[in-house]
Amino acid sequence: MLGLAACVLRGPEIVLVTRSAGFDWLLIDTEHAPIDLAEASRMAVAAQLAGLPALIRTLGPDVPDLARMLDIGAEGLVVPHVDSAAQARRIVEACRFPPHGRRSVPGPLPSFGFDMPPVPEMMSRAEARTSLVAMVESVAGLSEIEAIAAVPGIDAVMIGANDLATDLGRPGALEHPDVHAAFTRIARATQSAGKVFGVIGLPEALLASHGVSLGARLILAANDINLLLDGATSLSGRLRRLATVTPDHSP
Repeated sequence: MLGLAACVLRGPEIVLVTRSAGFDWLLIDTEHAPIDLAEASRMAVAAQLAGLPALIRTLGPDVPDLARMLDIGAEGLVVPHVDSAAQARRIVEACRFPPHGRRSVPGPLPSFGFDMPPVPEMMSRAEARTSLVAMVESVAGLSEIEAIAAVPGIDAVMIGANDLATDLGRPGALEHPDVHAAFTRIARATQSAGKVFGVIGLPEALLASHGVSLGARLILAANDINLLLDGATSLSGRLRRLATVTPDHSP
């Protein structure tokens, strides 16, 4: 599944762009982008109406409002900087209803059109639509990847490519053998645990070697600002080259 991250386009428009462009899911990035809770809610609700799965990237594993991100309409969370199985278990505890966790029973949810089904039905339906994704992007997380991936209630593990390479002492060198070996270990551990493996932050040239060939099924392909800049740069270059061509009107 190919995803697009919303970073600067903070309204329902990015939902429609994501769907029209053929992406499978939207990441609402509250970690690296200036997206507040109200904006994230509007985007998540728009995605629900458009039939596009929307996941919110949180600030980290230990913030107090993880479940609130689900309450406002997200179909799941991408939680960065998961360095241990203990952190993964705390994520599950905060985001899963009893008996699997301790998530508080909310009031009417946008996920159900603000209708309030019986509480057992609401809990069951909410659990079925909630995906929890742990991001592993450090040496500490790499060392515990087998235990992290095995935590019940975690559905997927994604690699934060640039942070992981940096923590390995290879900043920007995603093609380095040490980085590829780390990717391979994380992919194998995740799949051995029966979970979905995914990648974030890979350049297109490395998606095959560091993602697809390792079995990645959840791929964050790009973010909105990079696509906007790439498209604008390409267009301006083409038009400037066109403007330098002197028409030849000779017979």
